[in-house]
Amino acid sequence: MVISHTIRNASPFLKWAGGKTQLLPTLLNYVPTHFHTYIEPFLGGGALFFELQPVKAILADSNPELINCYTMVRDRVEDVIKVLSDYPYSEEFYYAIRAERPRDPVMRAARMIYLNRTCYNGLYRVNKQGQFNVPFGRYTNPVICDPERLRAGSYALRNAELRCVDYQEMLCKYVKPGDFVYLDPPYHLVSKYSDFKRYTAEFFYIDDQRILAKMARELAAQGCYVLVSNSYCDFILDIYEGCEIVEVAAKRNINKDPEKRGEVKEALIVCKHYSTHHQITHQLALWEASRESSLQFGKP
Repeated sequence: MVISHTIRNASPFLKWAGGKTQLLPTLLNYVPTHFHTYIEPFLGGGALFFELQPVKAILADSNPELINCYTMVRDRVEDVIKVLSDYPYSEEFYYAIRAERPRDPVMRAARMIYLNRTCYNGLYRVNKQGQFNVPFGRYTNPVICDPERLRAGSYALRNAELRCVDYQEMLCKYVKPGDFVYLDPPYHLVSKYSDFKRYTAEFFYIDDQRILAKMARELAAQGCYVLVSNSYCDFILDIYEGCEIVEVAAKRNINKDPEKRGEVKEALIVCKHYSTHHQITHQLALWEASRESSLQFGKP
């Protein structure tokens, strides 16, 4: 089994728009029993990773603050807890922290967690300059520092490789036959009010959705186990035509239009894969030969 016998109480320590905690019972039905490496290029809150706690994982995101935060929780969790435990819940302090640009990686991680726990709806959004611009959130006694959750997260991350790269680089360079790839990209917009996809200074465009769908199919053809989450709409159904598509219901509380909040339909897409050991071994040998040839001739 690939799932390690670690502490089982690890769970996301960041709130994340579109987080998958509520959908875990459904997602787990489509997780392969055996796989080599768990791959997640749109890490976000990491709900599925923390639930599985795989022995080997490569986790990535194009958001440098997010990857730094995970790295510091993995490597220097006690330092993060020490800094974070001194942060008060106040509007004045919130805007002061939001305006800061610390260079120290531990301070950056503590800032990330603090803003996440105290901003409006736990939303992570930046402007075109990459500056976090979510307003202060009003809560009753929010939990800013949860030492046990952070320590559990640190333990779950101990064997994970963390990379700040975009999805194309991640899928091209680090995925091998037999790996389990979970793709949870910024969702295709289904209304003009759902513009909460700016997690970095760049948008995730419609062409990115097409490229991702193409790459998902190619990875499945190479012998990977590929699972994708996205909006349930005609466009997504079209670009993943031929794949197994499961309609799931999720509760979403972030939308500019309050009437649009509540239960929404999402698509869970299962890309076909090689299921026999012989086929995966053959594909892995081809991948390694291709990789060795590329390195020999100086290609990435």
